[in-house]
Amino acid sequence: MPLHAPRSILVICMRRLGDVLLCTPLIASLRRAYPQARIDALVFKGTDGVLEGNPDLDHCLTMPAGSRKLPFPWRSYDLAITTQANDRPHLIAFLAGRVRAGIVPGPQTLAERWKRWHCRYRVDNDPVHRHTVEQALKLADALCIARYPDVVPPCGSAALPIRADQGAYAVLHLAPMFRYKAWPTAHWAELASQLRQRRLRVVISGGPAASDRALGDALRALLPPDGDAALVDVIGQLKLGDLANLIRGAALFVGPDTSVTHLAAACGVPVVTLFGPTNPEVWGPWPVGRTGRGETPWQRVAPLQQQGNVRIVQGLKACVPCSLEGCDRHKDSRAACLDELPAARVLAAIDGAGA
Repeated sequence: MPLHAPRSILVICMRRLGDVLLCTPLIASLRRAYPQARIDALVFKGTDGVLEGNPDLDHCLTMPAGSRKLPFPWRSYDLAITTQANDRPHLIAFLAGRVRAGIVPGPQTLAERWKRWHCRYRVDNDPVHRHTVEQALKLADALCIARYPDVVPPCGSAALPIRADQGAYAVLHLAPMFRYKAWPTAHWAELASQLRQRRLRVVISGGPAASDRALGDALRALLPPDGDAALVDVIGQLKLGDLANLIRGAALFVGPDTSVTHLAAACGVPVVTLFGPTNPEVWGPWPVGRTGRGETPWQRVAPLQQQGNVRIVQGLKACVPCSLEGCDRHKDSRAACLDELPAARVLAAIDGAGA
């Protein structure tokens, strides 16, 4: 049954940057269905940058990851939506919304049954086969509203260190959050050298962490002596909205499985992304203009696949994707499938992407 037009809506996504970004198609769907409503998002502090300048939101509320204090009064929203099946987002939705919608656990246990009980509109959780964007958009289906198919990137306002009218450039995002998703620095250096030979200026990006800075310094050390002349280093210097503006002007983006790669895909530029342990069926970057419904754009296993503006290059080992935290099963582990992925395969994918 369609919901009578709510005057206030809360969308809860209390996870990492990429998860928050991939909820934006749902938020955009709500804005188009309920243009007069106040739409707020609740996210963890530090992930709100990915919603900077989002035209579909009125407010972005944040709370620390360990906080138990709600940043709003009891039942202060007509509709509260949780995009996760976890306990805390469901509890917040129950406390915040007069009507609730959410992702709910599939196999019912007594401890989980209350989540199905309190949600008038619900979607069964499928974190193994269903893409994260598709999972969020199924909530739009449950609410009987039209889908908006694209991820909405943030937008900043700062001056940029490089512009497309100064010559074509490629953005290489070196650093994922976890080591087991990383590509070796020597391979990045080989790729950067090849792109410079193709008359592309190279921009290297990363976050403010010391490990990101160390990767950038290691890459510089591996480049030929004249490498700095064609290298623009913005590691740790740009907010996510400004980084999105920089990527919008790029001729090419190359990055691992990380939130900035999802952001680049949403910007509509040619994207080549490197996947090892992670399952692209669930976490592949969402291409612009995706019109498919009810299925993931990506296959679980394919050495090279393309949808729209995105190409995924996958490791070739028989265990790919293991969906585990690298070969040693922890976040700082190496992943042999990425260590053994040569720059030549990435360059071939770039050529196919038209760069």
